[in-house]
Amino acid sequence: MPLPRLALSVIGDEIGPSLEEMISFAHEHGLKRLDMRTVDGRNLLGMKKEEVIAISRALEKAGLTVPAFVSPMFKWQAAGKSTAGGKVDFAFDPASCPVESIADHAMEIAVILGAPHMRIFSYLRYPGFRPADLGRLSKDVGKLHSFAHHFDITLQIENEPVCNIGNIAELASFFATVRWLPMGGDEEIEEIELEEARALPRYFRPLVDIANAWSVGERPSDADIATLAPLTTAIHLKDRNLEARRTVPLGDGDVPWPAELERLLSGVQAPEVLASIETHCPENRREATARSIEGLRRLAKEVGVEIV
Repeated sequence: MPLPRLALSVIGDEIGPSLEEMISFAHEHGLKRLDMRTVDGRNLLGMKKEEVIAISRALEKAGLTVPAFVSPMFKWQAAGKSTAGGKVDFAFDPASCPVESIADHAMEIAVILGAPHMRIFSYLRYPGFRPADLGRLSKDVGKLHSFAHHFDITLQIENEPVCNIGNIAELASFFATVRWLPMGGDEEIEEIELEEARALPRYFRPLVDIANAWSVGERPSDADIATLAPLTTAIHLKDRNLEARRTVPLGDGDVPWPAELERLLSGVQAPEVLASIETHCPENRREATARSIEGLRRLAKEVGVEIV
């Protein structure tokens, strides 16, 4: 059975802060897609609707589509929970949202961008987290799920080390033990058995970030990958120099990407996976992102997967 195609995208602000830099890079490297997170250092979730419309129109005029709104939803402290503190990349204060309902605004942004995927998180890490907490601590999660069903937009939850679902094992555990209750009425997450969960429609999916796992010393197990792969429709791609504890262009680091990519894609059921480059090399964004694109092309050739 052939491996699924990889739909290449780059998170725009990994190229440079301005929309002009993002567009020029895309044209230079033959990209068709840009995931959107920030422009000029401002998160789209903190922008007014009119500003997002202007960004969307500029991208459309440039011939680019937006496969994912890389939102910071729930990458903040949960109400009534204490965290360890520390630096959070692309942190967002929900109070800076320009409208009263942050869930409404987040989904509106995804719709304006024409994005079929929206990333979310699992709150900054706190003691005693349980999978069901994600729905119980905020009605915004249930509201987003209702919107996702209405607009056919998947909610992609990433394994982010500073958050409660911080590695591949925690991501697999989450998707092995939770489901959404049927549509209608108040939405909640409840814990059930994996086989029953897999039988339900999926607007809530794992955003698998292998390099994030390796960065915290995790070596993802075959069992956890086997749990996540059938549900996977999007991945993030970057690499790590493990000794120096820093992110490097894809293919320049220590993550055994050929084996990891083939292992994951072998279990994917979708014909195509969104493969988003998240370079994370702020000192030289444009060059490092270009090197990551070339690294992905080499990797795809080695593994025998098509890039579209």
